[in-house]
Amino acid sequence: MAAFETTRPAPFGAISTFHFVQRMSDLLATVVAWNDARATRAALSKLSDRELDDIGLCRGDIDDICALRR
Repeated sequence: MAAFETTRPAPFGAISTFHFVQRMSDLLATVVAWNDARATRAALSKLSDRELDDIGLCRGDIDDICALRR
């Protein structure tokens, strides 16, 4: 019975390129999450106290809702 080697080493620089792309992807995700939190905070801050009460929130809840979660 013949056995074949099916694994190959990664080409030079492939791992470094993968890590670079992964870091850029992580950075983009962080910026998107920050922007979403910023937009949510701005929208909730524009609401009156009565409108916030209608949706079950108070002004002090805005920062907790908009906190970035990692």
